[in-house]
Amino acid sequence: MTNNDILRRIRYIFDYSDTKMVAIFAMADHPVSREMIADWLKKEEEPGYVQCSDAQLATFLNGLIIERRGKKEGAQPEVEQRLNNNIIFRKLKIALSLQADDVLELLSLAGFKLSKHELSAFFRRPGHKHYRVCKDQVLRNFLQGVQVKYRPS
Repeated sequence: MTNNDILRRIRYIFDYSDTKMVAIFAMADHPVSREMIADWLKKEEEPGYVQCSDAQLATFLNGLIIERRGKKEGAQPEVEQRLNNNIIFRKLKIALSLQADDVLELLSLAGFKLSKHELSAFFRRPGHKHYRVCKDQVLRNFLQGVQVKYRPS
Protein backbone atom coordinates (compact mmCIF):
# COMPACT_ATOMS: atom_id res chain seq x y z
CA MET A 1 0.00 0.00 0.00
CA THR A 2 1.25 3.47 -0.79
CA ASN A 3 1.33 6.29 1.75
CA ASN A 4 -1.16 8.17 -0.42
CA ASP A 5 -3.56 5.22 -0.35
CA ILE A 6 -3.38 5.03 3.45
CA LEU A 7 -3.98 8.79 3.71
CA ARG A 8 -7.02 8.51 1.38
CA ARG A 9 -8.46 5.59 3.34
CA ILE A 10 -8.11 7.35 6.71
CA ARG A 11 -9.69 10.49 5.30
CA TYR A 12 -12.62 8.46 3.94
CA ILE A 13 -13.11 6.37 7.11
CA PHE A 14 -13.37 9.41 9.38
CA ASP A 15 -14.93 11.70 6.74
CA TYR A 16 -12.27 14.39 7.21
CA SER A 17 -12.46 17.58 5.17
CA ASP A 18 -9.39 19.28 3.71
CA THR A 19 -9.53 21.77 6.58
CA LYS A 20 -9.57 18.95 9.15
CA MET A 21 -6.62 17.24 7.41
CA VAL A 22 -4.64 20.50 7.53
CA ALA A 23 -5.54 20.84 11.23
CA ILE A 24 -4.32 17.30 11.98
CA PHE A 25 -0.95 18.08 10.37
CA ALA A 26 -0.83 21.32 12.38
CA MET A 27 -1.37 19.37 15.63
CA ALA A 28 1.92 17.59 14.89
CA ASP A 29 3.60 20.97 14.33
CA HIS A 30 3.86 20.53 10.57
CA PRO A 31 1.87 23.10 8.60
CA VAL A 32 0.66 22.00 5.16
CA SER A 33 -1.58 23.70 2.61
CA ARG A 34 -4.90 22.51 1.25
CA GLU A 35 -3.21 22.23 -2.17
CA MET A 36 -0.64 19.79 -0.78
CA ILE A 37 -3.42 17.68 0.75
CA ALA A 38 -5.34 17.72 -2.54
CA ASP A 39 -2.24 16.61 -4.47
CA TRP A 40 -1.61 13.72 -2.05
CA LEU A 41 -5.23 12.57 -2.27
CA LYS A 42 -5.25 12.34 -6.07
CA LYS A 43 -4.98 8.98 -7.79
CA GLU A 44 -1.60 8.14 -9.34
CA GLU A 45 -2.88 8.58 -12.89
CA GLU A 46 -4.38 12.03 -12.23
CA PRO A 47 -2.42 15.13 -13.22
CA GLY A 48 -0.91 16.94 -10.23
CA TYR A 49 -0.46 13.73 -8.19
CA VAL A 50 2.33 14.07 -5.62
CA GLN A 51 3.68 11.13 -3.63
CA CYS A 52 3.32 11.47 0.15
CA SER A 53 6.68 10.79 1.81
CA ASP A 54 7.17 8.53 4.82
CA ALA A 55 7.94 11.54 7.03
CA GLN A 56 4.74 13.30 5.91
CA LEU A 57 2.57 10.25 6.60
CA ALA A 58 4.30 9.73 9.97
CA THR A 59 3.57 13.38 10.81
CA PHE A 60 -0.09 12.91 9.87
CA LEU A 61 -0.36 9.76 11.99
CA ASN A 62 1.26 11.58 14.96
CA GLY A 63 -1.29 14.37 14.47
CA LEU A 64 -4.09 11.79 14.33
CA ILE A 65 -2.91 10.36 17.66
CA ILE A 66 -2.94 13.86 19.19
CA GLU A 67 -6.35 14.64 17.66
CA ARG A 68 -7.98 11.46 18.97
CA ARG A 69 -6.15 11.03 22.31
CA GLY A 70 -4.83 14.46 23.26
CA LYS A 71 -1.36 15.95 23.33
CA LYS A 72 1.23 14.11 25.41
CA GLU A 73 3.11 15.89 28.19
CA GLY A 74 6.72 16.79 27.49
CA ALA A 75 8.61 16.40 24.25
CA GLN A 76 6.69 15.13 21.25
CA PRO A 77 7.86 11.94 19.52
CA GLU A 78 10.35 12.21 16.67
CA VAL A 79 8.89 11.84 13.20
CA GLU A 80 10.09 8.65 11.54
CA GLN A 81 11.91 9.25 8.26
CA ARG A 82 11.28 5.66 7.12
CA LEU A 83 7.93 3.94 7.64
CA ASN A 84 6.85 0.34 7.26
CA ASN A 85 3.48 -1.34 7.73
CA ASN A 86 4.35 -2.35 11.31
CA ILE A 87 4.90 1.28 12.35
CA ILE A 88 1.76 2.45 10.54
CA PHE A 89 -0.27 -0.35 12.15
CA ARG A 90 1.09 0.56 15.61
CA LYS A 91 0.33 4.27 15.18
CA LEU A 92 -3.24 3.53 14.06
CA LYS A 93 -3.71 1.17 17.00
CA ILE A 94 -2.54 3.91 19.37
CA ALA A 95 -4.66 6.62 17.71
CA LEU A 96 -7.81 4.49 18.00
CA SER A 97 -6.98 3.36 21.59
CA LEU A 98 -7.24 -0.30 20.62
CA GLN A 99 -6.26 -3.37 22.61
CA ALA A 100 -5.31 -6.66 20.94
CA ASP A 101 -8.87 -8.01 21.18
CA ASP A 102 -10.22 -4.85 19.53
CA VAL A 103 -7.76 -5.20 16.64
CA LEU A 104 -8.69 -8.86 16.18
CA GLU A 105 -12.38 -7.89 16.15
CA LEU A 106 -11.73 -5.26 13.46
CA LEU A 107 -9.80 -7.78 11.37
CA SER A 108 -12.68 -10.28 11.70
CA LEU A 109 -15.12 -7.59 10.51
CA ALA A 110 -13.10 -7.56 7.30
CA GLY A 111 -13.22 -11.36 7.14
CA PHE A 112 -9.56 -11.80 8.10
CA LYS A 113 -8.59 -14.27 10.83
CA LEU A 114 -5.44 -13.81 12.90
CA SER A 115 -4.40 -15.22 16.28
CA LYS A 116 -3.37 -13.05 19.22
CA HIS A 117 0.18 -14.42 18.97
CA GLU A 118 0.44 -13.53 15.27
CA LEU A 119 -0.87 -10.05 16.02
CA SER A 120 1.58 -9.42 18.86
CA ALA A 121 4.47 -10.33 16.54
CA PHE A 122 3.71 -7.22 14.45
CA PHE A 123 4.24 -4.94 17.47
CA ARG A 124 7.56 -6.38 18.64
CA ARG A 125 10.94 -4.75 18.07
CA PRO A 126 12.51 -5.67 14.72
CA GLY A 127 15.40 -7.52 16.38
CA HIS A 128 13.13 -9.72 18.51
CA LYS A 129 13.10 -13.41 17.54
CA HIS A 130 9.27 -13.43 17.21
CA TYR A 131 9.06 -10.18 15.21
CA ARG A 132 7.07 -10.51 12.02
CA VAL A 133 6.80 -8.09 9.10
CA CYS A 134 3.26 -6.80 8.57
CA LYS A 135 2.25 -7.43 4.96
CA ASP A 136 0.01 -5.11 2.93
CA GLN A 137 -2.84 -7.64 3.14
CA VAL A 138 -2.98 -7.40 6.96
CA LEU A 139 -2.88 -3.59 6.98
CA ARG A 140 -5.49 -3.41 4.18
CA ASN A 141 -7.83 -5.74 6.08
CA PHE A 142 -7.31 -3.80 9.30
CA LEU A 143 -8.25 -0.55 7.53
CA GLN A 144 -11.26 -2.31 5.99
CA GLY A 145 -12.39 -3.42 9.46
CA VAL A 146 -11.92 0.12 10.81
CA GLN A 147 -14.06 1.37 7.92
CA VAL A 148 -16.80 -1.15 8.68
CA LYS A 149 -16.85 -0.05 12.33
CA TYR A 150 -16.43 3.72 12.02
CA ARG A 151 -18.18 4.30 8.67
CA PRO A 152 -20.73 1.50 8.34
CA SER A 153 -22.73 3.14 5.55
